[in-house]
Amino acid sequence: MTAVVLQARLDSSRLPGKALLPLNNKPLLFWVMEALKTVKADLHVLASPEDCAPAFAPLAEEAGFVFCEGPKDDVLGRYCLAIRCFGIDRVIRATGDNPFVFADAADVLNEEAVSLNAAYAGYSGLPYGAGVESVAAWALLKAEKEAGPGPEREHVCPYLYNHPELFPLHRPLAPVRWQGPSLRVTVDTPEDYERALALYAVLSRFPAETRYHGETIIAAYKEMER
Repeated sequence: MTAVVLQARLDSSRLPGKALLPLNNKPLLFWVMEALKTVKADLHVLASPEDCAPAFAPLAEEAGFVFCEGPKDDVLGRYCLAIRCFGIDRVIRATGDNPFVFADAADVLNEEAVSLNAAYAGYSGLPYGAGVESVAAWALLKAEKEAGPGPEREHVCPYLYNHPELFPLHRPLAPVRWQGPSLRVTVDTPEDYERALALYAVLSRFPAETRYHGETIIAAYKEMER
């Protein structure tokens, strides 16, 4: 089973409560899930700390995600809990900062990862905040057993790409049509949030069926900057 697993929390230090900030009359996290729902997968999971359940569980249900509670600081452990709970074989990992994820790029990346039997796959060269990672469940379960405390558990994949001798990695440059490393589409600061509001206003004028495609988001971003 392939699952999109989205990590999100409420206590961001740079932009507290950003997951619930309004974007087009819905919380930002809802639009992250709307984008990810268009990524091909058997299951879509929102994995969050226990203290987020009252705010996030209803949003997950509305967006067609299942909600999974897990450790607050051991995010790797949270992912592994979801893997065991739902019988996941491959994870498409996403974060709650990114309402403008390139869903079409996510599909292609995951297809490449499966065809190459890669334990970890991620594109370089995308706009900051546009990408996902495709990770084999066995690799995350191995990392959970072997990673020490600190960054390798607070984040999900560092143990994998810090140990290329243990895990087959696929980290290519993204296709040209999706490249834009100087562009920033994540939401991590008040300035990012203001940019997201402006970008969403432009993007809403594009056809709904292409709104989560990389080329459309890049075009909307460039239009916003004019």
